[in-house]
Amino acid sequence: MPLTTTRRGPADPHRRSVLTGAAALGAAALLAGCSAHQDGAEGDKRAAVGARLRARAARDSTALLERYEATLAAHAGLAGRLTPLRAEVALHARAFGAREKRATGSSTPSASSSASTSPASPTSPSTVSSSSASSTSSASPTADTDVPRDEKGALGALADAERRTADAHLAALADAPPELARLLASVAAAGAAHVYLLTEGS
Repeated sequence: MPLTTTRRGPADPHRRSVLTGAAALGAAALLAGCSAHQDGAEGDKRAAVGARLRARAARDSTALLERYEATLAAHAGLAGRLTPLRAEVALHARAFGAREKRATGSSTPSASSSASTSPASPTSPSTVSSSSASSTSSASPTADTDVPRDEKGALGALADAERRTADAHLAALADAPPELARLLASVAAAGAAHVYLLTEGS
């Protein structure tokens, strides 16, 4: 009886394309899953950085606001010049998320943590201490802000505080998310305008 052999023809092109397509889809799904995980992690990291920068900006603006209030308490004659600027600084602090203190009847926003390292807390050898600022925020390290005795020195100290706060906002731009970066730039520009108004004619 003659032996017979069965020849296998070439692989079915349709079957081969199906297998190839399935493998490609599996690889794409794996890559997509990895990419989504990485994007999620990066998004969380950016959000955390943004939250830290916003909190820092709130502390700096709150410290600057406290210096305005201490200066107004020590030099009532500067009220006409400083009150509008103080109101803008209060708005900036709230824009960064500082909470407004209401327990003592004060409109001073309060950042959630200490502003002891804020750029808006300089000292002067010829100063007076403001009891009003102390009652406004007794827990804040800037509450007993010392203010120069003369009006020109007080305005200069405020201008320096505004300048340092604006510089701090600008330094944070590189790491800030877009929305916060726009806010930081806007507030820094307002601070520069305040410096001009505080030093005008001096």
